[in-house]
Amino acid sequence: MKRLPIQYRPTAKDDIEAVFIYVLETSQRFSIAQRLVDRLMARCESIGNAPLGGVARPDLGNGIRMVPFENRAVILYRVVEETVEITNVFFKGRDYRAIITNKP
Repeated sequence: MKRLPIQYRPTAKDDIEAVFIYVLETSQRFSIAQRLVDRLMARCESIGNAPLGGVARPDLGNGIRMVPFENRAVILYRVVEETVEITNVFFKGRDYRAIITNKP
């Protein structure tokens, strides 16, 4: 399969921004937060190289796939036509299944 371009849904952009703010507030270092987000974005971009490589998670939505990020987070995405659509990024400790399915 050819490399597919990446698009970020607004929810994914919000998730990435929340990660940046959390790390910035926790570490008090802009450089640490920026490096983490840079690595996270690079991981998202790499999904385009093997878009069907993530674990299928039909329980989280139609066509949803999941890949890990540094044992700290999971990236949820789906392949829509000829594009990888990043839908969410959930850091460790968040119950992403409950959030996605609106179930406790």
